[in-house]
Amino acid sequence: MNYYSTNGKAPIANLQKAVVKGLAEDRGLYMPEEIYKLPKAFIDDMPKMAFQDIAYNVAQNFFGDDVDGDALQDIVYDTLQFDCPVVKVTDNIYALELFHGPTLAFKDVGARFMARLLGYFLRQGSSVGCCNTAINKTVNVLVATSGDTGSAVANGFLGVEGIHVYVLYPKGKVSPIQECQFTTLGKNITAIEVDGVFDDCQALVKSAFMDEELNQHMKLTSANSINVARFLPQAFYYFNAYARMKALGKADELVMCVPSGNFGNICSALFGHQMGLPIKRFIAANNANDIFYKYLQTGKYEPKASVQTLANAMDVGDPSNFARIINLYSDNRLLSEEETHQRITSLISGATYSDEQIRETMRKCYSETGYILDPHGACGFRALQESLKSGEVGVFCETAHPAKFKEKVDEILGIDIEIPARLRAFMEGQKQSVEMTKNFEDFKAYLMRV
Repeated sequence: MNYYSTNGKAPIANLQKAVVKGLAEDRGLYMPEEIYKLPKAFIDDMPKMAFQDIAYNVAQNFFGDDVDGDALQDIVYDTLQFDCPVVKVTDNIYALELFHGPTLAFKDVGARFMARLLGYFLRQGSSVGCCNTAINKTVNVLVATSGDTGSAVANGFLGVEGIHVYVLYPKGKVSPIQECQFTTLGKNITAIEVDGVFDDCQALVKSAFMDEELNQHMKLTSANSINVARFLPQAFYYFNAYARMKALGKADELVMCVPSGNFGNICSALFGHQMGLPIKRFIAANNANDIFYKYLQTGKYEPKASVQTLANAMDVGDPSNFARIINLYSDNRLLSEEETHQRITSLISGATYSDEQIRETMRKCYSETGYILDPHGACGFRALQESLKSGEVGVFCETAHPAKFKEKVDEILGIDIEIPARLRAFMEGQKQSVEMTKNFEDFKAYLMRV
């Protein structure tokens, strides 16, 4: 399958180039030229299938033209060595627990899949046709994180030969447990502590891709959700969620609610919908960074500086994947802005919550159901509570284990949540990080010395 840029000014790329480059030459995001519909027979059979088998069928639709079938199956099965169950919270609301992977966050699937797919291409040892260099030259992965992306990518790529990862994160704006998951690893993982916010980290990554001198010096790619190999595999979650709800007889009027920051997760869900996944509608739940919510209300996209909130992984003021959503529903910009907005709002609604509303939701849910929400999942749960219609059943993404935000959760709920053993292991490591300004010239100078 070929991939084009959302900005429409870059050469068409194959999957290998799209994965290795991450961002197109015109700063656009890669999109597949076609989204194939899955057979209705497969959709009907999913409740009888295991998560890995469902995911492999979905992966074939995305990547089957470009990756050997046996190799793709190995990548999928090696990626998904854990389940993502749906858990009943109230009579009509279920949590899709996406935190059963190695770093206890939903981004584990995309990160692990991309690491294995990139490793596959490295083993092929062929040219990607993008930099006049062989792919077996060391690939340097740049990733900006507001919390969970950094830990998922760092652990997904840890020890992978031929790849070095640089994790850029905003100083003082990720939880202590999140921070230790990518600053204590060493080996082929370098943590860059940026004196700024997430948007500054993301801007440094994007600027690095566009700098000709830097790209001549080293081969760069991204493991943020701007990379097709990072965000597309997250569609696996939504097919699995539908299958599990169908098995319960609860899928006829199914509403999916996704806590959203950079919009890679909900974007993957929308790609699943385009492939034939019968979800009735979607809700994008925001914290105080409500740029997409305002777009839904007004039709105008007005990015702004992000603000720090309790749900820090959603602290994004200019979500990259908005471009993909616009592209998806404008038929590659063939429709007018008004027509595109109408198509989007007919399928997607929004919600936005303050820190105090998040606290209130966490307390009320715990008091009434015993279920412990993390701050991000609280946005999703509340959005369903407030917007489900008669006959509808809602599933919200619980995107990270609440223990990853222990200080916040303990204070809000008045409990002492247990830290899982795999998180405690990270906390015992020694922090290693490189301090960095938000000035691109400083970041470039650092990488030029590598």
